[in-house]
Amino acid sequence: MRFRVGMRVAVAGLVLVAAGCGSSEDGPDAGLEKFYSQNVTWGSCEGFSSGQILAEVGMQCAKVTVPVDYSKLDGDTAQIAVSRLAASGAKVGSMLTNPGGPGGVGLTMPVMFAKSEVAQRFDVIGVDVRGLGSSTPKVVCRTPEEFTAERTDLDTDMSPAGIAQTEKEHRELVAKCVERTGTEFLSHVGTVDVARDFDVIRAALGDEKLTYFGVSYGSRLGSTIASLYPERIRAMVLDGGVDPANDSMVDLELMATGFQTAFEAYAADCAKAADCPLGTDPAQSTARLRGLVNPLIERPVPAGDRQLGFMDAQSALLNSLYSPLYWPDLTKGLTELTQGRGDTLIATADLFASSEFVERDLQMAVLCREDARVTDRAEAAAQDRRIRATAPILDDGHGSDQAPLDVCAIWPVPAADKAGQDYTGLPPTLAVATTGDPATPYQGGVNLARALGSKLITYEGVQHGAAGVGIACVDEPVTRYLVDLTVPQEDLRCAAA
Repeated sequence: MRFRVGMRVAVAGLVLVAAGCGSSEDGPDAGLEKFYSQNVTWGSCEGFSSGQILAEVGMQCAKVTVPVDYSKLDGDTAQIAVSRLAASGAKVGSMLTNPGGPGGVGLTMPVMFAKSEVAQRFDVIGVDVRGLGSSTPKVVCRTPEEFTAERTDLDTDMSPAGIAQTEKEHRELVAKCVERTGTEFLSHVGTVDVARDFDVIRAALGDEKLTYFGVSYGSRLGSTIASLYPERIRAMVLDGGVDPANDSMVDLELMATGFQTAFEAYAADCAKAADCPLGTDPAQSTARLRGLVNPLIERPVPAGDRQLGFMDAQSALLNSLYSPLYWPDLTKGLTELTQGRGDTLIATADLFASSEFVERDLQMAVLCREDARVTDRAEAAAQDRRIRATAPILDDGHGSDQAPLDVCAIWPVPAADKAGQDYTGLPPTLAVATTGDPATPYQGGVNLARALGSKLITYEGVQHGAAGVGIACVDEPVTRYLVDLTVPQEDLRCAAA
Protein backbone atom coordinates (compact mmCIF):
# COMPACT_ATOMS: atom_id res chain seq x y z
CA MET A 1 0.00 0.00 0.00
CA ARG A 2 1.25 3.47 -0.82
CA PHE A 3 1.13 4.66 2.77
CA ARG A 4 3.39 1.80 3.81
CA VAL A 5 5.76 2.40 0.90
CA GLY A 6 6.03 6.15 1.32
CA MET A 7 6.40 6.16 5.08
CA ARG A 8 9.27 4.79 7.09
CA VAL A 9 7.61 2.10 9.19
CA ALA A 10 11.04 1.15 10.39
CA VAL A 11 10.86 1.92 14.08
CA ALA A 12 7.14 1.46 14.48
CA GLY A 13 6.86 -2.24 15.27
CA LEU A 14 3.41 -2.52 13.71
CA VAL A 15 3.24 -6.30 13.71
CA LEU A 16 1.33 -9.23 15.00
CA VAL A 17 3.54 -11.84 16.58
CA ALA A 18 3.77 -15.50 15.74
CA ALA A 19 2.19 -18.14 17.88
CA GLY A 20 4.36 -20.30 20.07
CA CYS A 21 5.16 -21.03 23.64
CA GLY A 22 8.33 -21.56 25.52
CA SER A 23 9.06 -23.24 28.77
CA SER A 24 8.68 -21.03 31.83
CA GLU A 25 11.18 -23.15 33.69
CA ASP A 26 14.61 -21.73 34.37
CA GLY A 27 16.44 -24.54 32.56
CA PRO A 28 16.90 -25.00 28.81
CA ASP A 29 14.01 -26.23 26.71
CA ALA A 30 14.15 -29.92 25.84
CA GLY A 31 16.61 -30.59 23.03
CA LEU A 32 18.12 -27.09 23.08
CA GLU A 33 20.97 -27.88 25.47
CA LYS A 34 23.63 -27.76 22.76
CA PHE A 35 22.52 -24.26 21.81
CA TYR A 36 22.18 -22.96 25.36
CA SER A 37 25.57 -24.33 26.42
CA GLN A 38 27.64 -23.10 23.46
CA ASN A 39 30.64 -20.87 24.10
CA VAL A 40 30.65 -17.33 22.69
CA THR A 41 34.08 -16.46 21.31
CA TRP A 42 34.59 -12.71 21.22
CA GLY A 43 36.97 -11.15 18.73
CA SER A 44 37.47 -8.34 16.25
CA CYS A 45 34.44 -6.71 14.58
CA GLU A 46 36.30 -6.57 11.28
CA GLY A 47 34.02 -7.98 8.61
CA PHE A 48 30.87 -7.23 10.63
CA SER A 49 28.46 -4.47 9.62
CA SER A 50 29.57 -1.07 10.96
CA GLY A 51 32.79 -2.77 12.09
CA GLN A 52 34.81 0.44 12.06
CA ILE A 53 32.33 2.24 14.30
CA LEU A 54 32.33 -0.68 16.72
CA ALA A 55 36.12 -0.82 16.77
CA GLU A 56 36.39 2.90 17.54
CA VAL A 57 34.54 2.42 20.85
CA GLY A 58 36.39 -0.79 21.71
CA MET A 59 33.61 -3.26 21.02
CA GLN A 60 34.00 -6.93 20.19
CA CYS A 61 31.90 -9.20 17.99
CA ALA A 62 30.91 -12.86 17.81
CA LYS A 63 28.26 -15.17 16.42
CA VAL A 64 25.79 -17.40 18.24
CA THR A 65 24.30 -20.50 16.61
CA VAL A 66 20.52 -21.02 16.75
CA PRO A 67 18.16 -23.41 14.97
CA VAL A 68 16.38 -21.96 11.95
CA ASP A 69 13.25 -23.91 12.91
CA TYR A 70 12.77 -24.50 16.63
CA SER A 71 10.57 -27.50 15.84
CA LYS A 72 13.47 -29.15 13.94
CA LEU A 73 16.44 -28.91 16.26
CA ASP A 74 18.58 -31.18 14.11
CA GLY A 75 17.85 -29.14 10.99
CA ASP A 76 19.51 -26.05 9.52
CA THR A 77 21.08 -23.46 11.80
CA ALA A 78 21.51 -19.69 11.64
CA GLN A 79 24.42 -17.60 12.87
CA ILE A 80 23.30 -14.57 14.88
CA ALA A 81 25.82 -11.69 14.92
CA VAL A 82 26.27 -10.05 18.31
CA SER A 83 28.43 -7.20 19.58
CA ARG A 84 29.66 -6.43 23.08
CA LEU A 85 30.53 -3.20 24.82
CA ALA A 86 32.24 -4.77 27.83
CA ALA A 87 31.41 -3.50 31.32
CA SER A 88 34.03 -1.03 32.53
CA GLY A 89 33.25 -1.50 36.22
CA ALA A 90 31.78 -4.04 38.63
CA LYS A 91 29.71 -6.18 36.30
CA VAL A 92 26.07 -7.03 37.01
CA GLY A 93 25.65 -9.13 33.88
CA SER A 94 24.77 -8.69 30.21
CA MET A 95 22.06 -6.42 28.81
CA LEU A 96 20.63 -7.42 25.44
CA THR A 97 19.22 -4.65 23.26
CA ASN A 98 17.00 -4.16 20.22
CA PRO A 99 16.60 -0.85 18.33
CA GLY A 100 13.26 -1.58 16.67
CA GLY A 101 12.26 -1.81 13.07
CA PRO A 102 11.59 -4.64 12.54
CA GLY A 103 14.90 -4.74 10.75
CA GLY A 104 16.74 -2.14 12.81
CA VAL A 105 20.48 -2.76 12.59
CA GLY A 106 21.45 -3.82 16.09
CA LEU A 107 25.22 -4.16 16.43
CA THR A 108 25.76 -0.44 16.97
CA MET A 109 23.01 0.05 19.55
CA PRO A 110 25.34 -0.40 22.58
CA VAL A 111 27.16 2.77 21.48
CA MET A 112 24.28 4.88 22.83
CA PHE A 113 25.13 3.64 26.34
CA ALA A 114 28.91 4.11 26.05
CA LYS A 115 29.15 7.04 28.47
CA SER A 116 26.51 5.87 30.90
CA GLU A 117 26.52 4.01 34.20
CA VAL A 118 24.71 1.20 32.40
CA ALA A 119 27.87 0.55 30.34
CA GLN A 120 29.95 0.51 33.53
CA ARG A 121 27.83 -2.22 35.08
CA PHE A 122 26.74 -4.34 32.09
CA ASP A 123 28.19 -5.93 29.04
CA VAL A 124 25.85 -4.15 26.62
CA ILE A 125 24.99 -6.51 23.78
CA GLY A 126 23.89 -5.54 20.28
CA VAL A 127 22.17 -8.09 18.07
CA ASP A 128 21.61 -8.27 14.33
CA VAL A 129 18.48 -10.42 14.51
CA ARG A 130 18.06 -13.44 12.23
CA GLY A 131 18.00 -12.45 8.59
CA LEU A 132 19.66 -9.08 9.22
CA GLY A 133 23.01 -7.40 8.72
CA SER A 134 25.92 -9.66 9.64
CA SER A 135 23.72 -12.59 10.66
CA THR A 136 23.32 -15.50 8.26
CA PRO A 137 21.29 -16.60 6.40
CA LYS A 138 20.17 -13.14 5.38
CA VAL A 139 16.82 -12.06 3.97
CA VAL A 140 17.49 -10.64 0.50
CA CYS A 141 14.77 -9.61 -1.94
CA ARG A 142 16.15 -6.55 -3.73
CA THR A 143 19.52 -5.41 -4.97
CA PRO A 144 20.74 -1.89 -4.11
CA GLU A 145 19.95 -0.87 -7.67
CA GLU A 146 16.40 -2.18 -7.34
CA PHE A 147 15.94 -0.25 -4.11
CA THR A 148 17.10 2.92 -5.84
CA ALA A 149 14.68 2.38 -8.70
CA GLU A 150 11.77 1.98 -6.26
CA ARG A 151 12.39 5.48 -4.90
CA THR A 152 10.98 6.91 -8.14
CA ASP A 153 8.16 4.38 -8.57
CA LEU A 154 5.11 6.39 -7.49
CA ASP A 155 2.25 3.90 -7.91
CA THR A 156 -0.25 6.77 -7.90
CA ASP A 157 -2.25 5.59 -10.92
CA MET A 158 -5.49 4.18 -9.50
CA SER A 159 -7.02 3.29 -12.87
CA PRO A 160 -7.61 -0.44 -13.50
CA ALA A 161 -4.46 -0.51 -15.64
CA GLY A 162 -2.43 1.32 -12.97
CA ILE A 163 -3.60 -1.04 -10.22
CA ALA A 164 -2.78 -4.05 -12.40
CA GLN A 165 0.73 -2.70 -13.03
CA THR A 166 1.38 -2.08 -9.34
CA GLU A 167 0.22 -5.57 -8.41
CA LYS A 168 2.40 -7.04 -11.15
CA GLU A 169 5.40 -5.28 -9.59
CA HIS A 170 4.42 -6.73 -6.20
CA ARG A 171 4.27 -10.26 -7.61
CA GLU A 172 7.69 -9.78 -9.17
CA LEU A 173 9.10 -8.62 -5.84
CA VAL A 174 7.67 -11.64 -4.02
CA ALA A 175 9.21 -13.90 -6.64
CA LYS A 176 12.61 -12.29 -6.02
CA CYS A 177 12.25 -12.88 -2.27
CA VAL A 178 11.51 -16.54 -2.87
CA GLU A 179 14.37 -16.92 -5.33
CA ARG A 180 16.98 -15.07 -3.24
CA THR A 181 15.97 -16.15 0.27
CA GLY A 182 13.69 -19.17 0.04
CA THR A 183 10.31 -19.80 1.64
CA GLU A 184 11.78 -22.01 4.37
CA PHE A 185 13.79 -19.19 5.92
CA LEU A 186 11.08 -16.59 5.21
CA SER A 187 8.81 -18.78 7.36
CA HIS A 188 11.14 -18.37 10.35
CA VAL A 189 11.94 -14.67 10.67
CA GLY A 190 9.06 -13.82 12.99
CA THR A 191 9.11 -12.21 16.41
CA VAL A 192 8.73 -15.49 18.31
CA ASP A 193 11.74 -16.93 16.49
CA VAL A 194 13.79 -13.86 17.46
CA ALA A 195 12.52 -14.05 21.06
CA ARG A 196 13.75 -17.64 21.28
CA ASP A 197 17.08 -16.57 19.80
CA PHE A 198 17.45 -13.96 22.52
CA ASP A 199 16.91 -16.60 25.17
CA VAL A 200 19.62 -18.75 23.59
CA ILE A 201 21.98 -15.75 23.48
CA ARG A 202 21.23 -15.01 27.14
CA ALA A 203 22.17 -18.52 28.17
CA ALA A 204 25.23 -18.68 25.92
CA LEU A 205 26.50 -15.48 27.56
CA GLY A 206 26.22 -17.14 30.95
CA ASP A 207 23.34 -15.07 32.32
CA GLU A 208 20.82 -16.93 34.44
CA LYS A 209 18.21 -14.28 33.72
CA LEU A 210 17.74 -11.72 30.97
CA THR A 211 18.25 -7.98 31.26
CA TYR A 212 16.72 -6.34 28.19
CA PHE A 213 16.32 -2.87 26.67
CA GLY A 214 14.08 -2.54 23.62
CA VAL A 215 12.72 0.43 21.67
CA SER A 216 9.68 0.63 19.36
CA TYR A 217 9.33 -2.78 17.65
CA GLY A 218 11.85 -3.81 20.30
CA SER A 219 8.97 -3.43 22.76
CA ARG A 220 6.95 -5.96 20.76
CA LEU A 221 9.94 -8.28 20.90
CA GLY A 222 10.19 -7.61 24.64
CA SER A 223 6.54 -8.36 25.36
CA THR A 224 6.90 -11.56 23.33
CA ILE A 225 9.94 -12.63 25.37
CA ALA A 226 7.96 -11.77 28.50
CA SER A 227 5.11 -14.04 27.44
CA LEU A 228 7.42 -16.93 26.51
CA TYR A 229 9.93 -16.77 29.36
CA PRO A 230 8.53 -14.62 32.20
CA GLU A 231 10.57 -16.40 34.88
CA ARG A 232 13.84 -15.99 32.97
CA ILE A 233 13.71 -12.19 33.05
CA ARG A 234 15.72 -10.10 35.50
CA ALA A 235 14.83 -6.62 34.19
CA MET A 236 13.15 -5.24 31.09
CA VAL A 237 12.84 -1.64 29.83
CA LEU A 238 10.47 -1.09 26.90
CA ASP A 239 10.55 2.37 25.30
CA GLY A 240 8.24 3.73 22.60
CA GLY A 241 5.94 0.82 23.28
CA VAL A 242 3.39 -0.98 21.11
CA ASP A 243 0.18 -2.33 22.58
CA PRO A 244 0.63 -6.14 22.49
CA ALA A 245 -3.12 -6.64 22.03
CA ASN A 246 -3.56 -4.38 19.03
CA ASP A 247 -4.28 -5.57 15.55
CA SER A 248 -1.54 -4.14 13.38
CA MET A 249 -4.00 -2.35 11.08
CA VAL A 250 -5.23 -0.39 14.07
CA ASP A 251 -1.62 0.45 14.85
CA LEU A 252 -1.06 1.65 11.29
CA GLU A 253 -3.89 4.14 11.58
CA LEU A 254 -2.77 5.25 15.03
CA MET A 255 0.67 5.77 13.57
CA ALA A 256 -0.78 8.05 10.90
CA THR A 257 -2.39 10.11 13.64
CA GLY A 258 0.94 10.28 15.46
CA PHE A 259 2.77 11.62 12.44
CA GLN A 260 0.10 14.23 11.76
CA THR A 261 0.34 15.39 15.38
CA ALA A 262 4.14 15.52 15.19
CA PHE A 263 3.93 17.54 11.98
CA GLU A 264 1.57 20.02 13.60
CA ALA A 265 4.04 20.43 16.48
CA TYR A 266 6.84 21.02 13.97
CA ALA A 267 4.71 23.49 12.00
CA ALA A 268 3.81 25.46 15.14
CA ASP A 269 7.50 25.71 16.01
CA CYS A 270 8.41 26.68 12.45
CA ALA A 271 5.68 29.35 12.35
CA LYS A 272 7.45 31.31 15.09
CA ALA A 273 9.91 32.45 12.43
CA ALA A 274 8.83 34.98 9.79
CA ASP A 275 10.65 33.04 7.07
CA CYS A 276 9.05 29.64 7.83
CA PRO A 277 8.49 27.94 4.44
CA LEU A 278 5.04 26.83 5.61
CA GLY A 279 4.02 30.35 6.62
CA THR A 280 3.25 31.84 10.01
CA ASP A 281 -0.27 30.39 10.41
CA PRO A 282 0.02 26.79 11.67
CA ALA A 283 -3.60 26.15 10.63
CA GLN A 284 -2.52 26.47 6.99
CA SER A 285 0.67 24.43 7.30
CA THR A 286 -0.66 21.09 6.02
CA ALA A 287 -2.18 22.71 2.93
CA ARG A 288 1.05 24.60 2.28
CA LEU A 289 3.07 21.39 2.68
CA ARG A 290 0.98 19.49 0.17
CA GLY A 291 1.19 22.47 -2.18
CA LEU A 292 4.98 22.13 -2.08
CA VAL A 293 5.33 18.34 -2.19
CA ASN A 294 2.48 17.02 -4.34
CA PRO A 295 3.60 18.81 -7.54
CA LEU A 296 6.74 16.66 -7.38
CA ILE A 297 4.62 13.74 -8.59
CA GLU A 298 4.57 15.30 -12.04
CA ARG A 299 7.53 17.69 -11.84
CA PRO A 300 10.63 16.69 -9.85
CA VAL A 301 13.05 19.51 -9.04
CA PRO A 302 16.83 19.67 -9.37
CA ALA A 303 18.87 18.31 -6.45
CA GLY A 304 22.53 18.70 -7.28
CA ASP A 305 23.16 16.46 -10.27
CA ARG A 306 19.98 14.49 -9.51
CA GLN A 307 16.28 15.23 -9.10
CA LEU A 308 14.07 15.24 -6.03
CA GLY A 309 10.81 13.39 -6.63
CA PHE A 310 7.69 12.89 -4.56
CA MET A 311 8.70 9.67 -2.82
CA ASP A 312 12.03 11.02 -1.60
CA ALA A 313 10.45 14.27 -0.42
CA GLN A 314 7.79 12.36 1.51
CA SER A 315 10.42 10.09 3.03
CA ALA A 316 12.51 13.08 4.12
CA LEU A 317 9.45 14.70 5.68
CA LEU A 318 8.28 11.70 7.67
CA ASN A 319 11.71 10.66 8.89
CA SER A 320 12.41 14.23 10.00
CA LEU A 321 9.39 14.07 12.31
CA TYR A 322 10.98 11.38 14.47
CA SER A 323 12.83 13.98 16.53
CA PRO A 324 13.05 17.79 16.89
CA LEU A 325 16.77 17.33 16.23
CA TYR A 326 15.84 16.87 12.56
CA TRP A 327 13.50 19.87 12.32
CA PRO A 328 16.12 22.48 11.30
CA ASP A 329 17.15 20.40 8.30
CA LEU A 330 13.50 19.88 7.38
CA THR A 331 12.93 23.63 7.44
CA LYS A 332 16.03 24.14 5.31
CA GLY A 333 14.85 21.50 2.85
CA LEU A 334 11.33 22.92 2.57
CA THR A 335 12.75 26.41 2.12
CA GLU A 336 14.87 25.13 -0.76
CA LEU A 337 11.78 23.48 -2.21
CA THR A 338 10.00 26.85 -2.35
CA GLN A 339 12.97 27.94 -4.47
CA GLY A 340 12.70 24.96 -6.81
CA ARG A 341 15.60 22.96 -5.32
CA GLY A 342 15.76 19.64 -3.48
CA ASP A 343 19.35 19.31 -2.27
CA THR A 344 18.71 18.97 1.48
CA LEU A 345 15.59 16.83 1.19
CA ILE A 346 17.23 14.32 -1.13
CA ALA A 347 20.24 14.12 1.20
CA THR A 348 17.86 13.34 4.07
CA ALA A 349 16.08 10.72 1.96
CA ASP A 350 19.45 9.19 1.05
CA LEU A 351 20.38 8.93 4.72
CA PHE A 352 17.23 7.08 5.71
CA ALA A 353 17.19 4.93 2.57
CA SER A 354 20.55 3.46 3.52
CA SER A 355 20.75 0.21 5.47
CA GLU A 356 22.48 2.08 8.29
CA PHE A 357 19.14 2.33 10.05
CA VAL A 358 16.81 -0.39 8.78
CA GLU A 359 17.13 -3.23 6.32
CA ARG A 360 13.93 -3.05 4.29
CA ASP A 361 13.80 -6.61 3.03
CA LEU A 362 13.82 -8.07 6.52
CA GLN A 363 11.32 -5.47 7.65
CA MET A 364 9.01 -6.46 4.81
CA ALA A 365 9.45 -10.15 5.58
CA VAL A 366 8.48 -9.67 9.23
CA LEU A 367 5.59 -7.30 8.54
CA CYS A 368 4.16 -9.57 5.86
CA ARG A 369 4.60 -12.62 8.08
CA GLU A 370 2.82 -10.98 11.00
CA ASP A 371 0.55 -8.20 9.71
CA ALA A 372 -3.12 -8.72 9.16
CA ARG A 373 -3.40 -9.23 5.41
CA VAL A 374 -5.77 -7.07 3.38
CA THR A 375 -6.83 -9.13 0.36
CA ASP A 376 -9.77 -7.01 -0.83
CA ARG A 377 -9.05 -3.94 -2.99
CA ALA A 378 -12.08 -2.05 -1.72
CA GLU A 379 -11.01 -2.68 1.89
CA ALA A 380 -7.47 -1.52 1.03
CA ALA A 381 -8.89 1.65 -0.50
CA ALA A 382 -11.13 2.26 2.53
CA GLN A 383 -8.16 2.02 4.86
CA ASP A 384 -6.23 4.35 2.57
CA ARG A 385 -9.05 6.90 2.75
CA ARG A 386 -9.20 6.67 6.55
CA ILE A 387 -5.48 7.29 6.78
CA ARG A 388 -5.66 10.28 4.43
CA ALA A 389 -8.51 11.77 6.47
CA THR A 390 -6.67 11.21 9.73
CA ALA A 391 -3.31 12.41 8.45
CA PRO A 392 -3.67 14.83 5.53
CA ILE A 393 0.12 15.25 5.42
CA LEU A 394 0.02 11.82 3.71
CA ASP A 395 -2.55 12.78 1.07
CA ASP A 396 -0.97 12.77 -2.38
CA GLY A 397 -4.28 13.68 -4.01
CA HIS A 398 -4.73 10.31 -5.70
CA GLY A 399 -7.31 8.65 -3.48
CA SER A 400 -9.77 6.22 -5.09
CA ASP A 401 -12.50 3.70 -4.33
CA GLN A 402 -10.04 1.00 -5.34
CA ALA A 403 -6.41 0.44 -4.37
CA PRO A 404 -3.82 -2.18 -5.29
CA LEU A 405 -3.21 -5.06 -2.94
CA ASP A 406 0.18 -4.71 -1.32
CA VAL A 407 3.03 -7.22 -1.20
CA CYS A 408 1.78 -8.74 2.04
CA ALA A 409 -1.50 -9.81 0.42
CA ILE A 410 0.42 -12.29 -1.75
CA TRP A 411 3.24 -13.14 0.64
CA PRO A 412 4.47 -16.70 -0.04
CA VAL A 413 4.36 -18.08 3.53
CA PRO A 414 1.34 -18.45 5.82
CA ALA A 415 0.40 -15.61 8.14
CA ALA A 416 1.37 -16.01 11.77
CA ASP A 417 -0.96 -15.95 14.76
CA LYS A 418 -0.66 -13.69 17.76
CA ALA A 419 1.54 -14.70 20.64
CA GLY A 420 0.02 -15.34 24.02
CA GLN A 421 -0.35 -12.50 26.48
CA ASP A 422 -0.04 -14.37 29.75
CA TYR A 423 2.72 -12.71 31.76
CA THR A 424 2.27 -14.71 34.94
CA GLY A 425 5.57 -14.86 36.84
CA LEU A 426 7.01 -11.75 35.19
CA PRO A 427 9.04 -9.61 37.60
CA PRO A 428 8.55 -5.82 37.75
CA THR A 429 9.31 -4.16 34.42
CA LEU A 430 9.54 -0.56 33.27
CA ALA A 431 7.90 1.15 30.28
CA VAL A 432 8.70 4.57 28.80
CA ALA A 433 6.27 6.46 26.57
CA THR A 434 6.43 9.91 24.97
CA THR A 435 3.25 11.97 24.71
CA GLY A 436 4.04 13.16 21.17
CA ASP A 437 5.67 10.03 19.79
CA PRO A 438 4.89 9.98 16.04
CA ALA A 439 5.68 6.35 15.29
CA THR A 440 4.35 4.58 18.36
CA PRO A 441 1.69 6.89 19.82
CA TYR A 442 1.54 7.38 23.57
CA GLN A 443 -1.54 5.26 24.26
CA GLY A 444 0.26 2.18 22.97
CA GLY A 445 2.90 2.60 25.67
CA VAL A 446 0.20 3.11 28.30
CA ASN A 447 -1.54 -0.08 27.20
CA LEU A 448 1.74 -2.00 27.10
CA ALA A 449 2.55 -0.95 30.67
CA ARG A 450 -0.90 -1.98 31.80
CA ALA A 451 -0.64 -5.39 30.10
CA LEU A 452 2.75 -6.20 31.65
CA GLY A 453 2.02 -4.56 35.00
CA SER A 454 4.93 -2.19 34.38
CA LYS A 455 5.55 1.13 36.01
CA LEU A 456 5.33 3.85 33.34
CA ILE A 457 7.59 6.83 32.79
CA THR A 458 5.78 9.43 30.69
CA TYR A 459 7.95 11.96 28.87
CA GLU A 460 6.20 15.09 27.63
CA GLY A 461 7.76 15.78 24.26
CA VAL A 462 7.60 15.17 20.52
CA GLN A 463 10.02 12.41 19.53
CA HIS A 464 10.26 8.65 19.07
CA GLY A 465 11.68 7.09 22.22
CA ALA A 466 13.05 8.96 25.24
CA ALA A 467 15.39 6.64 27.17
CA GLY A 468 19.14 6.65 26.67
CA VAL A 469 19.26 9.93 24.76
CA GLY A 470 20.33 12.26 27.56
CA ILE A 471 16.99 13.14 29.18
CA ALA A 472 17.89 13.04 32.87
CA CYS A 473 14.38 12.65 34.27
CA VAL A 474 13.99 9.50 32.16
CA ASP A 475 17.52 8.10 32.25
CA GLU A 476 18.00 8.33 36.02
CA PRO A 477 15.07 6.06 37.03
CA VAL A 478 15.82 3.75 34.09
CA THR A 479 19.44 3.38 35.23
CA ARG A 480 18.52 2.76 38.85
CA TYR A 481 16.06 0.09 37.76
CA LEU A 482 18.51 -1.66 35.44
CA VAL A 483 21.45 -1.57 37.83
CA ASP A 484 19.82 -1.89 41.25
CA LEU A 485 16.36 -3.24 40.33
CA THR A 486 14.89 -0.21 42.07
CA VAL A 487 11.40 0.16 40.66
CA PRO A 488 9.66 3.57 40.93
CA GLN A 489 7.01 3.43 43.60
CA GLU A 490 4.54 5.04 41.24
CA ASP A 491 4.27 6.08 37.60
CA LEU A 492 6.45 9.07 36.76
CA ARG A 493 5.88 12.02 34.45
CA CYS A 494 8.41 14.60 33.34
CA ALA A 495 9.50 17.01 30.62
CA ALA A 496 12.89 18.29 29.49
CA ALA A 497 14.35 20.89 31.82
